[in-house]
Amino acid sequence: MDTQTSANLLGWASTAVLFATLLAQILRQWKLGKAEEVSPWLFAGQCAASVGFLIYSALVGSVVFIVSNALILAIALAGEVIRRMLMRRQKSTAT
Repeated sequence: MDTQTSANLLGWASTAVLFATLLAQILRQWKLGKAEEVSPWLFAGQCAASVGFLIYSALVGSVVFIVSNALILAIALAGEVIRRMLMRRQKSTAT
């Protein structure tokens, strides 16, 4: 196996681990039904960084990082949507 193939496999494996970790956190947040402990800045910062890295990855032509950063951006957006839904639900049940 050549160096480029090995590097790509490492990149894809790392992407899978990171995506699974972030997805597990989002699912945990959803199951717990609580949003107070999650800062909106977490998702805002994650989105901003992901957009920057996505642009950078496209400029350098790295398919592994384009896909990785697109998935991380999708997870960040999903996390923010879930956080907002949970906050609304908590406010409606508190009144």
